[in-house]
Amino acid sequence: MTETFTPPTRFAVPGRIAVSNRAASVWQTATITEIRRETPYAATFRLAVPAWEGHLPGQHLMLRLRATDGYLAQRHYSIASAPDGSGHVELTLDHVDGGEVSGWFHTVAGPGDQVEVRGPLSGFFAWPGDRPALLIGAGSGVVPLMSMVRHHRARRLAVPLRLLVSARGPEELIYAGEYGAETTPVFTRSAPPGTPVGRLTAAHLAPLLAERPDGGWEAYVCGSNGFAEHASRLLVAAGQPVDRIRIERFG
Repeated sequence: MTETFTPPTRFAVPGRIAVSNRAASVWQTATITEIRRETPYAATFRLAVPAWEGHLPGQHLMLRLRATDGYLAQRHYSIASAPDGSGHVELTLDHVDGGEVSGWFHTVAGPGDQVEVRGPLSGFFAWPGDRPALLIGAGSGVVPLMSMVRHHRARRLAVPLRLLVSARGPEELIYAGEYGAETTPVFTRSAPPGTPVGRLTAAHLAPLLAERPDGGWEAYVCGSNGFAEHASRLLVAAGQPVDRIRIERFG
């Protein structure tokens, strides 16, 4: 879907932060302070960024590694943490086979190591916390959505929020220990006893769309190209307005 939203020069989370586009253009040095294993293939890296001016849930940053011979590798990564004014951000990275950046993080990086970051970036997928949010993600596509969930909880927002998250099995469900009543997991290959196995379907969306809040949902979809296309088609078929579906895809 075409991104028709033009972000303003300054975003604001009600009662919390404002994010400057100008600050997002400057490279900063970040230090890894903590590493947490999420699944056999994904880990969360907590970064201290002294001059970080804040972000909106759903935004991402550019991360750059610099080798001793001057070679540069850079990638975009969604921010997993909620905006909290701590000067820290968290990234959750899959270990991609052959990936230069993710490979370094998973096999070399440790607390005290430094990287360069620039951001936050993108206003299209950001959720300021001011409207009902229906979140749909698969695999590591749940990362920017978890930033929204965490912000919703931290601020104790009254606005409705629901999350549908798809994973191959319980062992690959990122943030498995954090989900609450707002979350419905979908397992495509293996599942706990009594839980159906299969792809995201209209039946998963039906109860959420049936409880459509006043003003309707703003839908956020994040995942692979195939998943994003599938989920967005299900939403449109169920009556979700096309102009209220925001998509972030990878692969």
